[in-house]
Amino acid sequence: MSNVVIKAENLSKQYRLGEVGTGTIQHDLKRWWYKVRGKEDPFLKIGETNDRTQKGASEFVWALKDINFEIEQGDVVGIIGRNGAGKSTLLKILSKTTLPTTGCIKAKGRIASLLEVGTGFHPELTGRDNIFLNGAILGMTKKEIKRKFDEIVDFSGVERYIDTPVKRYSSGMYVRLAFGVAAHLESEILIVDEVLAVGDAEFQKKAIGKMQDVSTDEGRTVLFVSHNMAAVKQLCNVGMLLENGTIKTSGKINTVLDAYVQRDETINPVYINNNFENEIIAVYAIKVLDKNFQLVNQHFHNECFYVNVSYKFKQPTQKIYFSIHIHDSELQTIIFSRDFEKDESFLGLREEGEYELNIRIPAILAPGKYNISLHISHAEPPRIMQGFDHICNFEIVPAVTNQKTASFIMRGKVIADLSWEVTRKPITLT
Repeated sequence: MSNVVIKAENLSKQYRLGEVGTGTIQHDLKRWWYKVRGKEDPFLKIGETNDRTQKGASEFVWALKDINFEIEQGDVVGIIGRNGAGKSTLLKILSKTTLPTTGCIKAKGRIASLLEVGTGFHPELTGRDNIFLNGAILGMTKKEIKRKFDEIVDFSGVERYIDTPVKRYSSGMYVRLAFGVAAHLESEILIVDEVLAVGDAEFQKKAIGKMQDVSTDEGRTVLFVSHNMAAVKQLCNVGMLLENGTIKTSGKINTVLDAYVQRDETINPVYINNNFENEIIAVYAIKVLDKNFQLVNQHFHNECFYVNVSYKFKQPTQKIYFSIHIHDSELQTIIFSRDFEKDESFLGLREEGEYELNIRIPAILAPGKYNISLHISHAEPPRIMQGFDHICNFEIVPAVTNQKTASFIMRGKVIADLSWEVTRKPITLT
């Protein structure tokens, strides 16, 4: 038991939906006085009611409910689950940025958390100034920051721009610098949430290597939330699968990932979203359609298909982009694409209104079972606004185009349309 560094006992977190107050003390007191006298709330909006007895009308929701677990020193813990499962809420409680409603967390040692990339960065300050500012927010002393300064700059790769205001940084530079500060804090526990989702491949590899170093070489404990299951599998040795605010399963990471994959064995190419918490965008439905835009479970390997997204922008906004990931049955990403890579105008102004997006997937996938993830992200500062992970299961099946080759097995994950040319050389006698 002496190796246990984090222990959660009957941990629960309840949130209240909607507005908690009216905005002024005077109106809050008036609302309270009306309630004491048994009168209707004078600040109800048109169409609202005081009746909370109807099904689904409760103003309270449990983000976490009776969570119990222990984490040992040196463990790298992958916390996975669907959106709304309670992952980020759990990390916020562990980071002490919010308090639990019931239960308690017991932790040994200093905790460094990176819940949102660049939290505490000031756009007008230089990279150098922000290292000291962000380090202080994370609990580092000035002496400690000076000692680690060169390592942080070297890791982030922004030495040339260190005295430039971070508002002129690219999103990748912003991410690397913020992660570099958090990763070099000499804490016993490092909490990381969704950092790798906004970095490039080189940064992801570097970040995973750094987290492996701090856990293996330095014996520090890492809690890691990511929708990149390949990264979770590579980095973590134990895991927790959250579902509806409770722990569905925990233990060795392979066992937890298997439980996550097997939870949706039924092929269902439709995902209906009933959670519209985001104030900027609401996604209604995501579907996998065939080449004729029909909803089917299976697609021939030699035919294209489409991912269809119905959504609404609630207000005009900029710097928003969509990205799609297609995963195989082992949660490896086979195809990845972002909308702005083909047309940078997608990063421009997005007008308010309802839209329908069709993403054409070419006929390159080999027969097998697949699922998709769709992310809506903000470019500056980089963050995922909404993520829908490992949804819309579908199957690619072989199309028999030639009876002579029908019995041949297709291997791999991608079928490439390669050019095969043979040139016969003349026979030369020696």
